[in-house]
Amino acid sequence: MRKYNGRLAIAGFMYIGILAMILGCTPDKGSDAVPQKQASQEKKEQSALPVSLAREAVPLPEADTPYEPEVIAEGLNVPWALAMAPDGRMFFTERPGTLRIIENGKVLPQPALSFPPPFVEKGESGLLGLAIDPDFLTNRYLYVYHSYEQDGQIKNRVLRLTESKNRARVDKVLLDGIPGNYNHNGGRLKIGPDGMLYITTGDALERERSQEKDDLAGKILRIRLDGTIPEDNPDPNSPVYSLGHRNPQGLAWHPETGKLYSVEHGQSAHDELNLIEPGANYGWPVIEGDKTEEGKKRPLLHSGEQTWAPSGIVFIQQGRWKGQLLAANLRGEQIWKAELDGENPIKVVSLNSLFPGEFGRIRDIAESPDGSLYFMTNNRDGRGKERSGDDKIIRLKPRL
Repeated sequence: MRKYNGRLAIAGFMYIGILAMILGCTPDKGSDAVPQKQASQEKKEQSALPVSLAREAVPLPEADTPYEPEVIAEGLNVPWALAMAPDGRMFFTERPGTLRIIENGKVLPQPALSFPPPFVEKGESGLLGLAIDPDFLTNRYLYVYHSYEQDGQIKNRVLRLTESKNRARVDKVLLDGIPGNYNHNGGRLKIGPDGMLYITTGDALERERSQEKDDLAGKILRIRLDGTIPEDNPDPNSPVYSLGHRNPQGLAWHPETGKLYSVEHGQSAHDELNLIEPGANYGWPVIEGDKTEEGKKRPLLHSGEQTWAPSGIVFIQQGRWKGQLLAANLRGEQIWKAELDGENPIKVVSLNSLFPGEFGRIRDIAESPDGSLYFMTNNRDGRGKERSGDDKIIRLKPRL
């Protein structure tokens, strides 16, 4: 609020002016103080300005982490997504084009499937997202997101696979023609509590496409497990669920509220955590960070001038940290943990950093039925510094 600057000739007048301010009276017209009405308007405008949502993750001592890390697989080739099957096996994708299986604690030497042309891996494109059907024990369905080349252009598609005896084959193309490029392909697949398949797509390095409702770039998509469009989508004729995204790579639902959250990469830092609502516009490339525009959603938080490059996320279902959100960070080389207000889904109570710099670039994280967490490194992805044994899958075993 502006200071009172009345120039009064004598001390008595100064005292009267100060007293007038205290009592809320109108200042003498001879002074150059801001009129009360104008000051009130300026205060109102200032209070309407957005509060910065930039947050810094505070390192959490490993002694305060209720998990013990142990390497369970190494020598992997840029693993991208990890999913737990109900029979105890773990499936994971490697970006150069192989679907792999961990059984009885060991990586099987033979891939379940190696993708032939028109599959392509260039830059950040390749074999990316993975999801397992809730009825896997009956139908043996898995879902993958991968890049392919058509007429010299990179595109992405979603496939349904069938698995038998640790081998998989393509069963059906659910959605193709998703815009792609060397970078910004999105790629995360998750099956929601509603039984629908959710898909993140990047802007394919053409930022304007994120705002085009009829374009699949820069979106979160929602389809049925057979590839058809749900009637309760924002547009019953379109798989688009939300728009205005740059390069979202994480999806997770809160275990109690059922609300959907997503993380995405910002242009220059300003990486975001968003609460996703059907039909909502998340602003890219019109706004990011603390910027605002009517009709466009602000993030719950962003990284400010730091870069996290968040990828896979998970809400913990059990244990001491139940209900808290973990996010794998690539450039940030950490896992961050966000505690949300149980009664206010848009309020982040705290943000902590786990294992900063200890394992390098981290791509995905998942929870198993026994309460263990599993995450994978990506130090061989062309942007990291390879370490001995990379890339790895690491188990976070709950401490007793």
